[in-house]
Amino acid sequence: MTAGSLTVAFALGAASPAAAHDTWLLPVRFALPSGARIEADLTSGMAFPRLESTVASDRLVAAALRVGSRTVRLEPASGTTALRLTAIAPAAGIAALWVATRPRTLTLTPQQVEGYLPEIGASEAVAARWRRLQHWRETYSKLAKTYVRVGDGSDDRSWPEPVGLELEIVPLDDPTGVVAGHDLRLRILRARQPLAGFPLSAVAAGGREPIMRTTAEDGTVSFTLNRPGAWLLRGTLIEESAAPDADWKSLFTTLTVTVRPGP
Repeated sequence: MTAGSLTVAFALGAASPAAAHDTWLLPVRFALPSGARIEADLTSGMAFPRLESTVASDRLVAAALRVGSRTVRLEPASGTTALRLTAIAPAAGIAALWVATRPRTLTLTPQQVEGYLPEIGASEAVAARWRRLQHWRETYSKLAKTYVRVGDGSDDRSWPEPVGLELEIVPLDDPTGVVAGHDLRLRILRARQPLAGFPLSAVAAGGREPIMRTTAEDGTVSFTLNRPGAWLLRGTLIEESAAPDADWKSLFTTLTVTVRPGP
Protein backbone atom coordinates (compact mmCIF):
# COMPACT_ATOMS: atom_id res chain seq x y z
CA MET A 1 0.00 0.00 0.00
CA THR A 2 1.07 3.55 -0.51
CA ALA A 3 1.42 5.91 2.41
CA GLY A 4 -1.64 7.93 1.40
CA SER A 5 -3.89 4.93 1.02
CA LEU A 6 -2.81 3.51 4.34
CA THR A 7 -3.81 6.73 6.04
CA VAL A 8 -7.26 6.47 4.45
CA ALA A 9 -7.67 2.74 4.80
CA PHE A 10 -6.66 2.36 8.40
CA ALA A 11 -7.13 5.70 10.14
CA LEU A 12 -8.04 3.87 13.33
CA GLY A 13 -5.89 5.62 15.90
CA ALA A 14 -3.53 4.15 18.44
CA ALA A 15 -5.75 1.20 19.32
CA SER A 16 -4.43 -0.89 16.45
CA PRO A 17 -1.35 0.83 14.98
CA ALA A 18 0.14 -2.36 13.50
CA ALA A 19 -2.86 -2.77 11.22
CA ALA A 20 -2.37 0.72 9.82
CA HIS A 21 0.91 -0.01 8.09
CA ASP A 22 2.99 -2.38 6.05
CA THR A 23 5.05 -4.59 8.34
CA TRP A 24 8.54 -5.59 7.27
CA LEU A 25 11.76 -7.16 8.52
CA LEU A 26 14.82 -5.12 7.51
CA PRO A 27 18.40 -6.24 8.23
CA VAL A 28 20.80 -3.70 9.69
CA ARG A 29 23.31 -5.22 7.22
CA PHE A 30 22.46 -7.50 4.29
CA ALA A 31 25.95 -9.09 4.26
CA LEU A 32 28.10 -10.12 7.24
CA PRO A 33 31.20 -12.20 7.92
CA SER A 34 30.78 -15.70 9.36
CA GLY A 35 30.25 -15.65 13.11
CA ALA A 36 28.90 -12.09 13.21
CA ARG A 37 25.61 -11.33 14.91
CA ILE A 38 22.74 -10.75 12.48
CA GLU A 39 20.42 -7.88 13.43
CA ALA A 40 17.11 -7.04 11.78
CA ASP A 41 14.37 -4.56 12.65
CA LEU A 42 10.71 -5.54 12.59
CA THR A 43 8.57 -2.46 12.15
CA SER A 44 5.23 -1.24 10.89
CA GLY A 45 5.41 1.93 8.83
CA MET A 46 3.80 4.04 6.16
CA ALA A 47 6.97 5.03 4.28
CA PHE A 48 9.43 2.19 3.66
CA PRO A 49 12.12 1.90 4.99
CA ARG A 50 11.51 4.44 7.77
CA LEU A 51 11.11 2.80 11.18
CA GLU A 52 7.89 4.05 12.72
CA SER A 53 6.07 1.61 15.01
CA THR A 54 7.47 -1.34 16.91
CA VAL A 55 5.78 -4.74 17.01
CA ALA A 56 5.34 -6.21 20.49
CA SER A 57 7.35 -9.40 20.94
CA ASP A 58 4.35 -11.20 22.47
CA ARG A 59 2.49 -10.83 19.17
CA LEU A 60 4.97 -13.11 17.41
CA VAL A 61 4.10 -16.75 16.85
CA ALA A 62 7.28 -17.35 14.85
CA ALA A 63 10.67 -15.62 14.67
CA ALA A 64 13.51 -17.67 13.23
CA LEU A 65 16.59 -17.82 11.05
CA ARG A 66 17.56 -20.69 8.73
CA VAL A 67 20.81 -21.28 6.91
CA GLY A 68 21.54 -24.57 5.21
CA SER A 69 19.61 -27.23 7.12
CA ARG A 70 19.84 -25.51 10.50
CA THR A 71 17.28 -23.20 12.12
CA VAL A 72 17.75 -20.99 15.18
CA ARG A 73 15.47 -18.63 17.07
CA LEU A 74 15.57 -14.87 16.48
CA GLU A 75 15.83 -13.24 19.90
CA PRO A 76 13.83 -10.04 20.48
CA ALA A 77 15.00 -6.83 22.13
CA SER A 78 13.01 -3.72 23.02
CA GLY A 79 12.66 -0.71 20.77
CA THR A 80 10.34 2.28 20.28
CA THR A 81 10.24 2.37 16.46
CA ALA A 82 11.14 -1.26 15.70
CA LEU A 83 11.58 -4.61 17.40
CA ARG A 84 15.23 -5.58 17.05
CA LEU A 85 15.65 -9.32 16.36
CA THR A 86 19.07 -10.95 16.53
CA ALA A 87 20.83 -14.28 16.07
CA ILE A 88 24.20 -15.71 15.10
CA ALA A 89 23.92 -17.87 12.00
CA PRO A 90 25.08 -21.44 12.74
CA ALA A 91 26.93 -21.65 9.39
CA ALA A 92 27.98 -19.60 6.38
CA GLY A 93 25.39 -19.25 3.65
CA ILE A 94 22.35 -17.23 2.69
CA ALA A 95 20.26 -16.94 5.82
CA ALA A 96 16.47 -16.68 5.62
CA LEU A 97 14.87 -14.68 8.44
CA TRP A 98 11.13 -14.66 9.05
CA VAL A 99 8.39 -13.71 11.49
CA ALA A 100 4.64 -14.30 11.81
CA THR A 101 2.19 -12.46 14.07
CA ARG A 102 -0.91 -13.58 15.92
CA PRO A 103 -4.25 -12.67 14.27
CA ARG A 104 -6.02 -9.44 15.19
CA THR A 105 -9.49 -8.20 14.22
CA LEU A 106 -10.44 -4.67 13.20
CA THR A 107 -13.44 -2.86 11.75
CA LEU A 108 -13.23 -0.43 8.82
CA THR A 109 -15.65 2.28 7.75
CA PRO A 110 -17.04 2.32 4.20
CA GLN A 111 -14.74 5.21 3.27
CA GLN A 112 -11.72 3.30 4.56
CA VAL A 113 -12.69 0.16 2.62
CA GLU A 114 -13.08 2.10 -0.64
CA GLY A 115 -9.49 3.31 -0.34
CA TYR A 116 -8.15 -0.03 0.87
CA LEU A 117 -9.40 -2.45 -1.79
CA PRO A 118 -7.85 -0.85 -4.90
CA GLU A 119 -4.48 -0.42 -3.21
CA ILE A 120 -4.10 -4.13 -2.44
CA GLY A 121 -5.46 -5.20 -5.82
CA ALA A 122 -8.51 -6.90 -4.32
CA SER A 123 -10.56 -9.01 -6.73
CA GLU A 124 -13.97 -8.04 -8.09
CA ALA A 125 -15.45 -10.92 -6.06
CA VAL A 126 -14.19 -9.28 -2.85
CA ALA A 127 -15.50 -5.87 -3.94
CA ALA A 128 -18.89 -7.34 -4.87
CA ARG A 129 -19.29 -9.04 -1.49
CA TRP A 130 -18.32 -5.80 0.23
CA ARG A 131 -21.04 -3.95 -1.69
CA ARG A 132 -23.59 -6.53 -0.56
CA LEU A 133 -22.53 -6.55 3.10
CA GLN A 134 -21.71 -2.85 3.58
CA HIS A 135 -19.75 -3.65 6.73
CA TRP A 136 -16.15 -4.77 7.13
CA ARG A 137 -14.68 -6.76 10.00
CA GLU A 138 -11.29 -8.23 9.16
CA THR A 139 -9.03 -10.64 11.03
CA TYR A 140 -5.46 -10.21 9.81
CA SER A 141 -1.98 -11.65 10.35
CA LYS A 142 1.38 -10.21 9.26
CA LEU A 143 4.13 -12.35 7.72
CA ALA A 144 7.57 -10.95 6.92
CA LYS A 145 10.82 -12.31 5.46
CA THR A 146 14.29 -11.17 4.48
CA TYR A 147 17.69 -12.66 3.61
CA VAL A 148 21.26 -12.00 4.77
CA ARG A 149 24.46 -13.31 3.19
CA VAL A 150 26.74 -14.78 5.86
CA GLY A 151 30.36 -15.25 4.80
CA ASP A 152 30.89 -16.33 1.20
CA GLY A 153 27.55 -18.13 1.02
CA SER A 154 28.03 -19.25 -2.59
CA ASP A 155 27.66 -22.97 -1.81
CA ASP A 156 24.38 -22.61 0.10
CA ARG A 157 21.27 -23.53 -1.87
CA SER A 158 18.78 -23.43 0.99
CA TRP A 159 17.41 -20.00 0.06
CA PRO A 160 14.90 -21.17 -2.63
CA GLU A 161 13.26 -23.50 -0.10
CA PRO A 162 10.11 -22.15 1.60
CA VAL A 163 10.24 -21.62 5.36
CA GLY A 164 6.60 -22.61 5.84
CA LEU A 165 4.72 -19.32 6.22
CA GLU A 166 1.03 -19.57 5.41
CA LEU A 167 1.48 -16.99 2.64
CA GLU A 168 5.07 -16.75 1.48
CA ILE A 169 7.20 -14.93 -1.07
CA VAL A 170 9.91 -17.35 -2.24
CA PRO A 171 12.79 -16.03 -4.37
CA LEU A 172 13.78 -17.93 -7.50
CA ASP A 173 16.96 -15.84 -7.87
CA ASP A 174 19.57 -15.27 -5.16
CA PRO A 175 17.90 -12.58 -3.02
CA THR A 176 21.30 -11.28 -1.85
CA GLY A 177 22.66 -10.88 -5.39
CA VAL A 178 20.06 -8.62 -7.02
CA VAL A 179 21.55 -6.03 -9.41
CA ALA A 180 19.77 -2.86 -10.54
CA GLY A 181 18.11 -3.27 -13.91
CA HIS A 182 17.99 -7.06 -13.67
CA ASP A 183 14.94 -9.21 -12.98
CA LEU A 184 14.11 -10.75 -9.63
CA ARG A 185 11.92 -13.82 -10.06
CA LEU A 186 9.62 -14.92 -7.24
CA ARG A 187 6.99 -17.53 -6.48
CA ILE A 188 4.04 -16.94 -4.15
CA LEU A 189 2.94 -19.91 -2.06
CA ARG A 190 -0.23 -20.39 -0.06
CA ALA A 191 0.19 -23.28 2.36
CA ARG A 192 3.24 -24.33 0.28
CA GLN A 193 1.21 -24.44 -2.96
CA PRO A 194 1.64 -21.98 -5.87
CA LEU A 195 -0.90 -19.16 -5.77
CA ALA A 196 -2.12 -17.94 -9.18
CA GLY A 197 -3.65 -14.53 -9.85
CA PHE A 198 -2.20 -12.95 -6.71
CA PRO A 199 -1.33 -9.21 -6.84
CA LEU A 200 2.15 -8.38 -5.55
CA SER A 201 3.76 -4.94 -5.52
CA ALA A 202 7.32 -3.67 -5.16
CA VAL A 203 8.41 -0.29 -3.85
CA ALA A 204 11.93 1.15 -3.53
CA ALA A 205 13.21 2.87 -0.41
CA GLY A 206 11.73 6.35 -0.46
CA GLY A 207 9.65 5.48 -3.52
CA ARG A 208 6.13 6.79 -4.03
CA GLU A 209 4.62 4.65 -6.76
CA PRO A 210 4.68 0.87 -6.29
CA ILE A 211 5.06 -1.51 -9.22
CA MET A 212 2.23 -4.07 -9.22
CA ARG A 213 2.29 -7.47 -10.92
CA THR A 214 0.00 -10.52 -10.80
CA THR A 215 1.26 -14.08 -10.43
CA ALA A 216 1.02 -16.59 -13.28
CA GLU A 217 -0.66 -19.99 -13.07
CA ASP A 218 2.44 -21.47 -11.42
CA GLY A 219 2.53 -18.69 -8.81
CA THR A 220 5.53 -16.93 -10.38
CA VAL A 221 6.05 -13.23 -10.90
CA SER A 222 9.02 -11.10 -11.97
CA PHE A 223 10.11 -7.56 -11.16
CA THR A 224 12.84 -5.42 -12.70
CA LEU A 225 14.21 -3.51 -9.71
CA ASN A 226 15.84 -0.53 -11.39
CA ARG A 227 17.12 1.42 -8.37
CA PRO A 228 19.92 0.42 -6.00
CA GLY A 229 19.11 0.20 -2.31
CA ALA A 230 16.46 -1.50 -0.23
CA TRP A 231 13.17 -2.69 -1.77
CA LEU A 232 9.95 -3.94 -0.21
CA LEU A 233 7.79 -6.56 -1.92
CA ARG A 234 4.31 -6.94 -0.46
CA GLY A 235 0.93 -8.52 -1.04
CA THR A 236 -2.37 -9.10 0.76
CA LEU A 237 -4.65 -12.12 0.46
CA ILE A 238 -8.26 -11.53 1.52
CA GLU A 239 -10.76 -14.36 1.87
CA GLU A 240 -14.23 -14.77 3.36
CA SER A 241 -14.21 -15.64 7.06
CA ALA A 242 -16.45 -18.24 8.66
CA ALA A 243 -15.84 -16.77 12.13
CA PRO A 244 -18.85 -15.13 13.81
CA ASP A 245 -16.90 -11.96 14.64
CA ALA A 246 -15.33 -11.34 11.21
CA ASP A 247 -16.43 -11.00 7.59
CA TRP A 248 -12.92 -11.44 6.20
CA LYS A 249 -9.59 -13.01 7.04
CA SER A 250 -6.40 -11.66 5.52
CA LEU A 251 -2.71 -12.43 5.30
CA PHE A 252 -0.20 -9.63 4.70
CA THR A 253 3.14 -10.89 3.37
CA THR A 254 6.36 -8.91 2.77
CA LEU A 255 9.93 -9.52 1.65
CA THR A 256 12.82 -7.05 1.81
CA VAL A 257 15.87 -7.24 -0.45
CA THR A 258 18.78 -4.98 -1.27
CA VAL A 259 19.72 -4.10 -4.85
CA ARG A 260 23.30 -3.44 -5.88
CA PRO A 261 24.21 -0.76 -8.45
CA GLY A 262 24.41 -2.04 -12.02
CA PRO A 263 27.60 -1.93 -14.11
